[in-house]
Amino acid sequence: MRRAVIAFTAFLGGLIFLLAAPAQAGPAGCQGLKGTLKLQGQPVNGVKIAVTTEGGQPVKEVTTNAQGTWDVPTDKGKFKVTLDVGSLPKNAEVRGGNNVRTPTVFEGNCSTVLFALQAKGVAGQPAGGEESEQSGFWDQAAQLTFEGFNLGLIIALAALGLSLIYGTTGLTNFAHGELVTLGAIFAYMFNVGFGIHLIPATVLAVLLAGLFGYGQDRLFWGQLRRRGTGNIAMMIISIGFALVLRYVMLIFFGGQNEAYAQYTAQPGFQIGPISAAPKNFVAMGIELVVLIAVGIALLRTRTGKAARAVADNPALAASSGINVDRVIRIIWTLGAAIAGLAGVMLGLSQNLKFTMGQDILLLIFAGVTLGGLGTAFGALVGSLVVGLFIQVSTLWVPPELKSVGALAVLIIVLLVRPQGILGRRERIG
Repeated sequence: MRRAVIAFTAFLGGLIFLLAAPAQAGPAGCQGLKGTLKLQGQPVNGVKIAVTTEGGQPVKEVTTNAQGTWDVPTDKGKFKVTLDVGSLPKNAEVRGGNNVRTPTVFEGNCSTVLFALQAKGVAGQPAGGEESEQSGFWDQAAQLTFEGFNLGLIIALAALGLSLIYGTTGLTNFAHGELVTLGAIFAYMFNVGFGIHLIPATVLAVLLAGLFGYGQDRLFWGQLRRRGTGNIAMMIISIGFALVLRYVMLIFFGGQNEAYAQYTAQPGFQIGPISAAPKNFVAMGIELVVLIAVGIALLRTRTGKAARAVADNPALAASSGINVDRVIRIIWTLGAAIAGLAGVMLGLSQNLKFTMGQDILLLIFAGVTLGGLGTAFGALVGSLVVGLFIQVSTLWVPPELKSVGALAVLIIVLLVRPQGILGRRERIG
């Protein structure tokens, strides 16, 4: 056991060394105004922002970059920030119609100026008759449905790995969100830190995430299983492990938001009422292919059948000649690799930050539980339901409360069907 602890410590040391490579600390001193403009999760480039003093004296006029960000160094004091609505994309407008902000800058601090953008046709659009309002409502519903599928597939990728690990080991792994973040940061390390294009960087990140999953089970979780550690104790350990990973990433990656070097800001195109960037369709295609391939592998391949046998009854599987530890190790490797890929896809749809996996962990658990614990296809179905409900619910509820509705659906479904949508009812006693 002591050698295993030493080996796992060395493994974590190697991980820390890798994470240190792309670390970029924020500016040492910051005083001024800054902000980020996004429309439906995508950065908005080329929008003009004018900053003046409270008395009307011009300070500076800037334009948002490819990441949708802008910043203006200033002295301390009160300022007037005006967004030029004429420079917005044709399908965008400022929510509420107010394009002026009056922030105050204090000495040694940067003040963030928020302009919430929305697509035309939702609340705030000038009245154009009942027919125009209905058309705007259905256009927005179609757009949000598309975004719900996009989010649901990302959640499904992450949930699939969690579901496979739970199915074979019984472990509810609260560190799974950090595996998602780790995949995104590995890709950022290769892409921005080492200058490798994002596509091969993603392949390397997925391989490295899979290796990290293999190392976890070989050097840590496998040792705990052999010592007879219970699932409740291992779940609590996973919470502590999640905190360790999260703050290691904070130390070496930093608390700032970052973006990949490629595919950050792509011009969108229109398909009927749906507006999306090409990367959204490519990402959704990759996610679907991976989910279907893993599902088929579980049903048709020898390893997949062995994994299902271990999930059903580990003792019986072992007595029939299946190497249970080897199967679990393969599942850990696959689950971590898929989680890493989910992290890259999540990083493409939003900026990277060290808490991105933690932010969607509750949604991952909701997808797994809703679909049925331990079932791969259940994770897919449950995650799609969660993603769709989160996005479409913003037609009626504020965006800040959209996750609450998804969890309410989870509670209602489990009251009717406790085993989940595709889960099996288990006999107790």
